[in-house]
Amino acid sequence: MPSTASPSPSLLLAGLLGITGVALAAAASHLGDGHLLGNAAQMCLVHAPALVAIHAAGERLRTGNAASLLLGLGTVLFAGDLVYRHSSGNGLFPMAAPTGGIVMMAGWLAVGVGALFRPRMP
Repeated sequence: MPSTASPSPSLLLAGLLGITGVALAAAASHLGDGHLLGNAAQMCLVHAPALVAIHAAGERLRTGNAASLLLGLGTVLFAGDLVYRHSSGNGLFPMAAPTGGIVMMAGWLAVGVGALFRPRMP
């Protein structure tokens, strides 16, 4: 039966973070001094299933869209900075990884705040 649901950016991002996390974990285990890649892989692999769970919560989590956006953006920024730092020796920009971490924390806060709101009724 064809689905009438609209495309899900959070599921797309979850899939991209998941595959990136697996690839980074493999690279970290095969390349010398892969601690930055390992940390980037860990952030991707932790937040990919979180995005799937937020999507699954649907309308029950009224802050889900904001949480997904913040978690996804923060993870990409944090992991991207670590990967770039591993590859080039320089960060994306000053304080990129800490900024990504703060954005991820804001995303988790959005998940927690969502528990304070009643779910939308269909």
